[in-house]
Amino acid sequence: MVNQTAHRLGTAPNEIRQVFEYGRQQAKLLGEDKVYDFSLGNPSIPAPHELNQAIHSIIDTESSIRVHGYTSGAGGDLLREAVAANLTRRFGKPIRPQNVFITCGAAPALLAAMIALHTDESEIITIAPYFTEYKPFTEVSGNKFVLVPADMEHFQVNIPALEAAINEHTQAVILNSPNNPSGAVLTEETLRKVAELLTEKSALYGHPIYILADEPYRELVYDGRKVPFIPNIYKDTIVCYSWSKSLSLPGERIGYVMVADDVTDSQNVFFAVAGAARMCGHVCAPSLMQRAVAACIDRMPDLEAYDVNRKLLYNGLTEIGYKCVRPDGAFYLFVQAPNGDTRAFIEKATARNLLVVDSKPFGVEGYFRLGYCVSKEMIERALPVFREVYEELCAG
Repeated sequence: MVNQTAHRLGTAPNEIRQVFEYGRQQAKLLGEDKVYDFSLGNPSIPAPHELNQAIHSIIDTESSIRVHGYTSGAGGDLLREAVAANLTRRFGKPIRPQNVFITCGAAPALLAAMIALHTDESEIITIAPYFTEYKPFTEVSGNKFVLVPADMEHFQVNIPALEAAINEHTQAVILNSPNNPSGAVLTEETLRKVAELLTEKSALYGHPIYILADEPYRELVYDGRKVPFIPNIYKDTIVCYSWSKSLSLPGERIGYVMVADDVTDSQNVFFAVAGAARMCGHVCAPSLMQRAVAACIDRMPDLEAYDVNRKLLYNGLTEIGYKCVRPDGAFYLFVQAPNGDTRAFIEKATARNLLVVDSKPFGVEGYFRLGYCVSKEMIERALPVFREVYEELCAG
């Protein structure tokens, strides 16, 4: 016998990965120039030169035992101090190193926070469209997964639906901004409405309702947009972050959980996060990457290539006739399928090796997601194929 929940997750299809693997096989058979793969959110901007230099310098000048040895479970002092200083300087909120727990990426950060908040009959609310892994993370942490339908007009937060979903068992609400898959950025107005609602409901039910702020795309915004720092708006916010996107390091697995001092029961929450990480087998995040990231903590990503792709794809598709959510952040475009039939679109697109991801796993019907963290040349080659599919579907 094996764990049935684990077996179910291990055998359940991951559509994003399936599309990506299909694209790899087709590229081997036909050549990469014959495949238009928009499936995966894998950064196409190289990691900063300064980071590569830092890695070389650390390896060349520091003791191998220190570089490759264990750090404290919560992370080495160097990176925790760097994160605290960076957040304090940028957002004006006092953060101490003791508020920061270094993790192996944002996914373990979220899972640890969810386990830390689990109590009898506890529920965690997710707002559509949402990152597909929120559901298994919530369920494996012991919490009940509660879905709030999307605001399909503005892709902000459906406040009445959120209010209806909150009850005495609600422990947290996940907010992901900039959003995967839509690229939408939650406005300060939206966040203040959420904060007012959660403050009211926390008082009503006699316990804090936390925000889990999932922020791996925080630095990926365009046209001068700013991503509000949610702890400055709602104090009971637990921040989960990763450098996977901002420093193009998804394979290096490095991130953090931040629990500020003014979070209700902050010390107990922090220790519960640490204990939850331990329950999941966490020992410490990679030591070399902790040192390298600390050396580049103030390095912001160069978004020019993403911005060029964003405009090229958005303008090209809307000119054809597609309806798209204009992305203010991240590197995804959320597109309404012609006639609202996503499966029909995917069938015809896949026949041309135009590979996209169905919106259904993200909690929304009738859309598909494109990752524009690809080469500009591939977008240019793909636009005529998008036109062919659109015209064929609309002609029918």
